[in-house]
Amino acid sequence: MLNQLKNARYEFPRQFWLLLVGMLVSTIGMSMIWPFLIMYVSEKLDQPLSTVTVLMTISSACGITASFIAGPIIDRVGRKWVMVLSLGMNALGYLLMSQAQTLQAFALIMAMNGAVNPIYRIGADAMMADTVPPAKRVDAYSLLRMSNNLGVAIGPALGGFLAGISYTFAFYGAAAGLLFFCLLIAIFAMETLPNREQRQASRPQKEALGGYLQIFKDWPFISMVLNFTLVTVCATLIWVLLGVYAKSNYGITESYYGWIPTTNALMVVFLQYPVTQVTKRFRPLAIMAVGAFFYAIADLSIAFGTGFWAFWMSMVIMTIGELVLVPTSSTYVANLAPADMRGRYMSIYSLSWPAASGVGPVFGGYLNDTISPRAIWFGGAAIGLVSVAGFSLLNRFLPRGREQPSALPEKAEVSA
Repeated sequence: MLNQLKNARYEFPRQFWLLLVGMLVSTIGMSMIWPFLIMYVSEKLDQPLSTVTVLMTISSACGITASFIAGPIIDRVGRKWVMVLSLGMNALGYLLMSQAQTLQAFALIMAMNGAVNPIYRIGADAMMADTVPPAKRVDAYSLLRMSNNLGVAIGPALGGFLAGISYTFAFYGAAAGLLFFCLLIAIFAMETLPNREQRQASRPQKEALGGYLQIFKDWPFISMVLNFTLVTVCATLIWVLLGVYAKSNYGITESYYGWIPTTNALMVVFLQYPVTQVTKRFRPLAIMAVGAFFYAIADLSIAFGTGFWAFWMSMVIMTIGELVLVPTSSTYVANLAPADMRGRYMSIYSLSWPAASGVGPVFGGYLNDTISPRAIWFGGAAIGLVSVAGFSLLNRFLPRGREQPSALPEKAEVSA
């Protein structure tokens, strides 16, 4: 793997490595907080899980709205400064969250963070597709995920330790990481938006509903996104609720639990690139079905777990699914999207996480409060199996060849 990484150093442009380094630092900061956020708010406000998880729904609703607005803006105005605004506002949100004392205050801050969070991801995904040749995209997305997960490997372990002292330090760390990335993009990144002539040559200027109407008519793409959203619900249940579930029912504290998301991250760091070299040989939708199956099994296994090592193994199972599914899906969307509509295609694709975050934790909280804590994981497994069936049907009935990459007729203009 080390030889592959050394070779990759010469295969991608400078801007790609800028995104990779910035993502590493910002992820270390953010992952000091997010695995413990619901645990923190639940204890601070002394509210039931079904109430606290509504905060995720608020954040997700704002994220979905912002994603629709951001797509056309990113396709017309550019990627760079939208990303800078998103990262800066996110840093401010974490600073404000460290001082919040009421459910209403948390709701307002979560709404702001939810609105600005997806904007960066849409811009970064579009910038990636602009700068990396189609044949190299699956490798590029894999390397970015390795950077992201190296940050996650460090962040939760450090955050769990700091949370045992004071959550305030963890909030400040998250803000510092985001601010660093914000400045890195502002000072060193180059704009990659294709020039006006290329965009006009590829598509008429006037587009119904900001160009989204055409995307919603692309039923193979929309079907893929719906199935990806279902499997993401399985993931959000684990990422958002497993920590509070493990602490409330089995006494696993933050300092111990932090090693569970760290395991996920380390697996991605060391295994993502070689796994991708295998999975990219097969049809994407078939690979996505396999990945979704691992997510379903991971949720189911938590229902039968009774301690740290059982939950650790569940995370290992989910991570195998993640290694298979996520780079494949990102590359699939990048290749499906017309070059002048990448921002909007990525914005629809990016809705998967806020939509799942809005539905999954509230669904899990309801099952926890009305049936039993273990019902969370049976419900998640059922949703995951529906996703497996959906990807399998798409793989069987969609014509081959649609996932071949699109490109602009000329090289995209890159400006300061």
